Amino acid sequence: MTRLRAAVLTLGCTAAALTLTMGTAQAAPGDTSTVCSSSLTPDGFVDVQWWNSAGCGSGFNPNTKKIMQLTGYPVGTVVNACSSTWPPAGWTIVSSFYGSGCQYSSVPSFNNNSWQLKRVS
Repeated sequence: MTRLRAAVLTLGCTAAALTLTMGTAQAAPGDTSTVCSSSLTPDGFVDVQWWNSAGCGSGFNPNTKKIMQLTGYPVGTVVNACSSTWPPAGWTIVSSFYGSGCQYSSVPSFNNNSWQLKRVS
C-alpha cells in the first residue's frame, strides 16, 4: 500500500509539473490555458473566464479560470478580459461592462466585471 501511495504521489507531482511548464511557457498571442484560481495570473496574461470545477477543490467560489496571453499582439489590438487582474503593461482599459463568464465571486451581481482592453504601446 505504501508503494502504491508513493507511485500515485510521484505521478501526480509529475503531471502537475508538466502542466505548469507546458501551460504558459511557449504561449503565443491569444493562446489560453486553464488554471486553478489559487495560481497567480502570469505577467502578459489576463483572465478571460471563471467557473467552478471539482478539479480545483470545492466550495461556492469560482475556483478555475481561463487565462489568455496578450504579449505579442500588435498595437491597436482590442480584447475583452475579466477585471479580476490588471491589464499588462502597454494595454489600457477602453470600457467596462458586465460579462457572465467573469463572475469570480460567490456573490453574483450584475456590476461591471469585465473590460475592453486596447494595446497602445
